[in-house]
This record gives sequence, structure tokens and C-alpha cells, in this order.
Amino acid sequence: MNIRHDWNYEEISELYDLPLLDLVYKAATVHREFHDSTQVQISSLVSIKTGGCSEDCSYCPQAARYSTDVEAEKLMQPEDVIAQAKVAKEGGASRMCLGAAWREVRDNRDFDNVLEMVRGINDMDMEVCCTLGMLNDEQAQRLKDAGLYAYNHNIDTSKEKYEEVITTRTFEDRLDTHKSVRKAGVSLCSGGIIGLGEEKKDRINMLITLANYAKHPESVPINTLVPVAGTPLENNAKVPSWDLIKMVSIARIMMPESAVRLSAGRLELSDEAQAMCFMAGANSIFAGETLLTTDNPEFKSDRILFKNLGLKSKDPFEDGEKPETNERYKENSAKAKMQAKVKAWKEEMASK
Repeated sequence: MNIRHDWNYEEISELYDLPLLDLVYKAATVHREFHDSTQVQISSLVSIKTGGCSEDCSYCPQAARYSTDVEAEKLMQPEDVIAQAKVAKEGGASRMCLGAAWREVRDNRDFDNVLEMVRGINDMDMEVCCTLGMLNDEQAQRLKDAGLYAYNHNIDTSKEKYEEVITTRTFEDRLDTHKSVRKAGVSLCSGGIIGLGEEKKDRINMLITLANYAKHPESVPINTLVPVAGTPLENNAKVPSWDLIKMVSIARIMMPESAVRLSAGRLELSDEAQAMCFMAGANSIFAGETLLTTDNPEFKSDRILFKNLGLKSKDPFEDGEKPETNERYKENSAKAKMQAKVKAWKEEMASK
């Protein structure tokens, strides 16, 4: 099978409307051509900065404007995050994802601390992924220099549906962040959410946006909405597991080399539904007790599931080389800028 970047709506619509078992069979065939069907990447996600976000993403309890049980917290300290990464590694995770409830990355001490987290986890021989909101070329490069392996920035839904879900940043803003990630040579992780009130066309167009990139995202998370009281989507209906299996199948067919990840909403899935997702081409999961602020299956239950299905966890860096840390990531730190200002001031005073 050839890798394509020219998918159109009509052909994906035909796939979408296939009997589910026929669709799963097609996807499973593609999956086995490009991947070891017994391997699944295990990732762990930690919320390094929870709540207080200025965005209005209608599904998210971390938005400051919504009345939810999530309270705003300060950024975690690097040593505490690295300690959690060690626990995740012992549990079988090969990738550690760091999530911050930020609209965008800012060049301040918090970002400097994130860079130290990235370096520390990379030094543990774990893949490091961050999801920190929008960023620019320079920030993406600093993350790369610190040892970042991947950056997550989901598009959430179709371009047409997007403004009904989020108004505080545009769809194009998200694509611009993708460009910065690619320019830095960082692996791209991007997918979306089903259950936002979208239609079939929105699900298809979301996948087409990603699958028609010149280079597919290396990782494609498929999330199902977990309605949270206090958010605008709190009363949305639960997504049937069949819909998730369908989306996993289509993502696998359209992006054969990518990792397709079961993300938010996996706790709601039966073992049998997860097995069908793995059959259809899902080969990455989040494990651990929580996903940012959402409950998630624990490592122990996943080990039992893997044993029952004959699955094994994937080692880190099987799909790409471990990033080398470059000390240049410190050059534009808040501390370095302050030191430069002090030095310039001293030189100016000395010349008077």
C-alpha cells in the first residue's frame, strides 16, 4: 500500500459507511503491513500546570471561565515531575507527556523549568512529549535542544466545526504551531475529539486535514469526550464505542505509518471494545490513573489486558533516534536574559 497525502471526502465517506467489521478488516490488514500488531506504545501523562487557563475550549474543565471542580495550581517543580516519570517508567511507560493549561508558551521562568523537566526525563531514556499550547519557532527549537521527542497540539475537530467549540484561538493558529514543531525537527502528535456535537462530515474532515499533510503526524490521538459538569458540553451524549472503533480504523487506513492512540475516554471502554480498537490499528495508549484531569485505567489493569490479548509494550525510541541535549536551550532562558541585562547595565555604568 502506498502512503497517500491526497485523500478526498467522497472516498473517506465510503469507508465511513462500510459495515463495521469490513472496515475493521481493511484497517487491520493495513496495520499488519506497517506495524507489529502485538506491539503497543504505553505513554503516561502528567498535568504539570493544572487549571486557570484563559482559553474557552468548551470541553475542557481547566478553563478559568467555567465553574468546575478543577482548581488552578502553580507549575510543578522539575524534581517532582521527574519523580513521577520514574514511577511511570517502572509501570511500563516508554513515553512521558507533560501537559500545561496554557494558551501559549511564554519565555519566562516557568518555561525554563519545563525545559529542565524535558532534559531530566530524556536523560532517563524515555521519550518526552509536551502539550503546552501554541508556540513559535524559537520555543520549539529550545524544546528540541533540551531533548524533546514529540509535541502534542490537537486540532480537535474540523475547520468548519472549530469555531463552535473554541473562539480564543483559531484553527490556523493550531496549524501554525504544527509548522513550528516540524521546523524544529520534533515529532508531531495531533488528533482530535469525537462527541463534541459534530457530524460525520466533521470527523472525516478532521482526519483529512491531518492525513493530507506532506508528512503525517507521527502520532494521532483519538479522544472521546468525557463530559464534565460546569463546561458547556456537560450534557453531551456518551460516544458509542462503535464510533471510536470506526475512527481508529479510518485513521489507520489514511495514515498507515502513524501511531494511533487511544486517549481520553478509554476508561469508559470495555476490554472487548479496546480489543477491537487494537485489532483495527490502535497501537498506543495512555496509562496511569489520570489524563490531565480525567480518570484513566491504571497500569495494573492494562498489564492484565495486555496479557489477555497477547500484547507487549513498545520500547522507547523504536521509531526515531533519542534526541541529543544541546546546551544552547539555556541561552535564551529568563535567567540568561536577566544576566545579560545586568552585564549591559554594568558596562554602561563603567563607561560613564
